[in-house]
Amino acid sequence: MTTSTTTSNAAPDPGASDPKALGSLRQDSRTIGLVGLAHGSSHFFHLLLPPLFPWLIADFGFSYSELSVLVSAFFIVSGVGQALAGFVVDRFGARPIMFAALSSFAVAGVIAGTANSYAQLMLAAIFAGLGNAPFHPVDFTILNKRLSPQRLGHGFSVHGLSGNLGWAAAPVFMAGITSATGSWRVACLCGAALAAIILAIMVINRDALDDRVSLAGAAPKAAGTAAGPQEHPMAFLKLPSVWLCFSFFFWTTCAMSAIQSFSSPALQQLYGLPASITAYVVTGYMLFGAAGMVLGGFLVGRVERLEKVISACLLFSGILLALVGTGWLPGYVALGVAALAGIGTGLAGPSRDMLVKRAAPPGATGRVYGTVYSGLDLGFCLAAPVFGYMLDHHMNAGVFFGAAVGMVLSVVSAGFVGAGVAARKQKAAVVPA
Repeated sequence: MTTSTTTSNAAPDPGASDPKALGSLRQDSRTIGLVGLAHGSSHFFHLLLPPLFPWLIADFGFSYSELSVLVSAFFIVSGVGQALAGFVVDRFGARPIMFAALSSFAVAGVIAGTANSYAQLMLAAIFAGLGNAPFHPVDFTILNKRLSPQRLGHGFSVHGLSGNLGWAAAPVFMAGITSATGSWRVACLCGAALAAIILAIMVINRDALDDRVSLAGAAPKAAGTAAGPQEHPMAFLKLPSVWLCFSFFFWTTCAMSAIQSFSSPALQQLYGLPASITAYVVTGYMLFGAAGMVLGGFLVGRVERLEKVISACLLFSGILLALVGTGWLPGYVALGVAALAGIGTGLAGPSRDMLVKRAAPPGATGRVYGTVYSGLDLGFCLAAPVFGYMLDHHMNAGVFFGAAVGMVLSVVSAGFVGAGVAARKQKAAVVPA
């Protein structure tokens, strides 16, 4: 029997996918679940060290200012690495980069668990940042290439939801193990073990993460090879939509930074609530955000102008946060309203990710996602000192007003991106076949 001319003589890759299996509910669900688990681990390792700061201060005598530099180092490495990782993903594929990233998390946990100096803790933060860097270009490349169109929105929804759950789980995991064992080192080593377990799960199920095979059954590089001369790999940087997406992520992350790190002490000072109560505002914000992401996954496939969904949701959240900043509300109501603002950002999440996909030129998925999502890291880096300064100078309302301003500015960026995508579609529609 004659074999097809497209069949390679090389031995088959045991981790390769059968193109015919792509697009089924079972295969889509498997890919979504695996990518979600991996993405949750990246958010978990954002908080490998911060929950341990009280114990690190007790053991080493570090100040919070010194320890905050570890967080800045994480996001600097992650931000620069994320922009570069997109090129690596487009060149070598997403799957091996995911495996390398998870390995880097395991190394970070081991270094932190055996650290005896500030320099070693800094090295752990750097390895964690290196591990975090490629996850957005990796995850979205896999989702965009492997999922059927009708389930892509749900994939984006689970992706965002898993990130929130990773953030929520890390403090409980790290502080809980430290309290139970009396050793923060054991908690770090358990974090390393967790990364190793997730890596093993990904390797075992690597066929569901193979981005070399698309729904059309062809390797991505084979598509369009005869369409003419290839653009320069950096050509996408000339597109205004890329930088508008970058600014969108920057402003939304500035708002997120205000809520994650500073809303609890700001509520204490503004409304006189105890710290034991205000600590729940971040948990509530994340839980409402998670619920919004689930609902947002259904909106993506039903709405053409996604920027309208994003604008409505983020303006809703911005109004709620500004209302909290006025100081007019009863204390416990203010806490609930601040938490409720998370549902708007959650609803906007899947539409945001789909809007980036529509703005990305063909063949540059990893590079575009890597570049625009580096706006997240820059936002975390630059916003924290600003909002920290506000708290130090008793500008407590400024935390919520600043977050609201960030939401509004992100709406402006999303509006321009959506208008550009619509104009490009309209232009394509009038070009004769």
